[in-house]
Amino acid sequence: MREFKNLSIGGTTKTPNIECDTLTGDLILQGRSFPENAAEVYEPLVEWVDEYVKMPRDVTNFYLRLEYFNSSSLLWIIKIIKGLSRIEKEGSNLFFHLYFDDDDFDIKDADELKDVIRSIIDIEELKIQIGIKIHGTDSNGKVIDESSFLN
Repeated sequence: MREFKNLSIGGTTKTPNIECDTLTGDLILQGRSFPENAAEVYEPLVEWVDEYVKMPRDVTNFYLRLEYFNSSSLLWIIKIIKGLSRIEKEGSNLFFHLYFDDDDFDIKDADELKDVIRSIIDIEELKIQIGIKIHGTDSNGKVIDESSFLN
């Protein structure tokens, strides 16, 4: 059996910085995502998630802090969300942290996002608690406003 390791992929001007930590249960996508080949960027992350869900932490945090992403990146992000929703460890919690410019986002948008995530994940089949945390940021990326939702 091979050892399950952290995943770290440095970002570029077109690809996000990806950090996945097996000890903390944190998955971080940060930066911009409009790669020429989205599969090349995201396939290792999807494979990491497939291994992670077999032995997850009690709390898993998926930090999605992308300034911009294209439609092909969105398809891979959906695969990641679906993959994380397969955690079956009793009593586990999965939190999605979504970051937005506070000037471009209001609470009505948060409700729509909650509905989108619920449409991606089969809530009735979940064995874990899901939380969605919306973080409003200023122009420097500092969090200035937050709201949370639980399933």
